[in-house]
Amino acid sequence: MHSHSSTARSANLMTPEHAAHVLGVSIRTLAAWRSSGRPTLPYVKVGRLVRYRERDLADWLQANVRCGKGVA
Repeated sequence: MHSHSSTARSANLMTPEHAAHVLGVSIRTLAAWRSSGRPTLPYVKVGRLVRYRERDLADWLQANVRCGKGVA
């Protein structure tokens, strides 16, 4: 087995369609985010293809958790 093939599998790369579904946004929104650089959601270029790593999405979601103020 090649070491690069096990690395690719461990990265759990997903398509923009899958990432958009996971995040609950449109594919166009992901493209706009990549273009503008905001928010800073990591992605990987594989040749001309765009892919998202599962762990990056989970880390990004965790970093963007916000708690609202309670209303009394």
